[in-house]
Amino acid sequence: MEIVYVYLKKRSEFGKQCNFSDRQAELNIDIPPNPELAEQFVERNPVDTGVQCSTSMSEHEANTDRFEMETRGINHVEGGWPKDVNPQELEQTIRFRKKVEKDENYINAIVQLGTIMEHCIKQNNSIDIYQEYFDDEDTAEVMEEAPSAKTINVFRDPQEIKRPATHLSWHPDGSRKLAVAYSCLNFQRAPQGMSNESYIWDLDNPNRPEMTLKPASPLVTLEYNPKDSHVLLGGCYNGQIACWDTRKGSLVAELSTIEFSHRDPVYGSIWLQSKTGTECFSASTDGQVMWWDIRKLSEPTEVVILDITRKEMLENALGAISLEFESALPTKFMVGTEQGIVISCNRKAKTAGEKIVCTFSGHHGPIYALQRNPFYPKNFLTVGDWTARIWSEDSRESSIMWTKYHMAYLTDGTWSPVRPAVFFTTKMDGTLDIWDFVFKHCDPALSLKVSDEPLYCLRVQDNGTFIACGSQLGTTTLLEVSPGLSTMQKNERNLASSIFERETRREKILEARHREMRLKEKGRAEGRDEEPRDAEPAGSLDELVSKAEEEFFNVIFSELRKKEAEALKNQQSAALAPVEEEEQELQSEGEGAPEGEGDTHLGDTNEAEEP
Repeated sequence: MEIVYVYLKKRSEFGKQCNFSDRQAELNIDIPPNPELAEQFVERNPVDTGVQCSTSMSEHEANTDRFEMETRGINHVEGGWPKDVNPQELEQTIRFRKKVEKDENYINAIVQLGTIMEHCIKQNNSIDIYQEYFDDEDTAEVMEEAPSAKTINVFRDPQEIKRPATHLSWHPDGSRKLAVAYSCLNFQRAPQGMSNESYIWDLDNPNRPEMTLKPASPLVTLEYNPKDSHVLLGGCYNGQIACWDTRKGSLVAELSTIEFSHRDPVYGSIWLQSKTGTECFSASTDGQVMWWDIRKLSEPTEVVILDITRKEMLENALGAISLEFESALPTKFMVGTEQGIVISCNRKAKTAGEKIVCTFSGHHGPIYALQRNPFYPKNFLTVGDWTARIWSEDSRESSIMWTKYHMAYLTDGTWSPVRPAVFFTTKMDGTLDIWDFVFKHCDPALSLKVSDEPLYCLRVQDNGTFIACGSQLGTTTLLEVSPGLSTMQKNERNLASSIFERETRREKILEARHREMRLKEKGRAEGRDEEPRDAEPAGSLDELVSKAEEEFFNVIFSELRKKEAEALKNQQSAALAPVEEEEQELQSEGEGAPEGEGDTHLGDTNEAEEP
């Protein structure tokens, strides 16, 4: 076997060149010692001598394995999901994931890929190849700008008899349209000849509405369908549910029968995240929450009675003012009531009594707004009476944060869809407040006087830039906030999360302390109640009454004696007043006399007194 090694380096890289020559061979087998030569040398012991004349050099080469790359294309028609699974439906995707996770091939693939992934993670931990070095400058520029907002457009009710704007809804695609519901909510005080129409406005044309919606009864709520932007859902003042298809015109496409509808105005209506996109539910002050399918609005598919005693008595039900539904929690929904209580419900409960999970009470009046934080669904915002409160599902006895009590009544509120620490509130004095509790806790970051009449409703666009406010006279004002209020700040999510966790933990400690104090007070009260029963079985109540009367009359008599003593003292001082005046006059005369006369007078007096 022939071994050949080919050097691929240049000759100059090997070092100094060696020159070889031919000569006769010599045999050096034994060299006898010569004492004469030894005298010429000096013995050194020990001796280190280098034998090699040239520097030591070595060569080493290491070749890594080549990684061959190739490009492949793949076409995901259904986004990687099977045809029978709708990616937009959360329940179907969860069910499909659970089915795949139980497959043995899936488990084996994950185990094999785990080692490769672990190797990559370790590499990334040693050197962060995704680190961004120049992202701090942009954040600093946004933070330096002061919070501000400006009015873009004003949409006025075209009717002669003005009506309050009660609800707003942004168009789901592009948000260049705004649906506004108009209704007079004063019971039996609607002016004669008031129109029932509501409108869809184009943001670029505030002069006239783009489309008119004509219901049989004024609309209290109006919502776009997030899956089909041509369909709108409306809740009427007479309790009916109406549905429009803008492709078919201004008239109602579907309407619920009045026998199976709500008995009071529909204050809340929300679309559900369903596969068909036709399911919704509504709430009213009659104490009922109803589920509907717009393909068949003749009667509701399900009804929940808001009786917190869990007896399902409609006469004991609490009236619903606001609704909350988060698609990430498909089985849960929340209701804000007229009595200031938030009811948390579970739609998938087995019995009707178990559908009401718990309650949160803290407001003195109706809860006009109720919404979960889009980033932290466990925390939700309520607006009622004179405050806005932030709650946590882990702390049920009281809210974890709240604003100060304002002079004007609060009417609506909502979270910012892009910033977890920002929310908006409207007031009866026509003011819009923008709160940023990372920046400031006690006062709003920005307060704007939007109109002279009260503001009734509020809605923020999905990108967090535009805000629409509806007023008592039907005027809808469109505002644009500054980039600082509509752009996520650096570490804002972590800061908001830490604030929520800290306040929840503090509230739990206070709740435990209050619970302990109540138990102690209860024990003391029970002990006080038991002692008199054992010691004084009969007549104790009469004795207590007589003792209380005696103490009462003693206090009265002591007060009377004090008043008599003060009156006697005043009489004596009034009697002595003339004598004191005469003495003062005599003293003033003596002081005003000449010096000689004064001395003579005093001398005469002394002489007269000597005998």
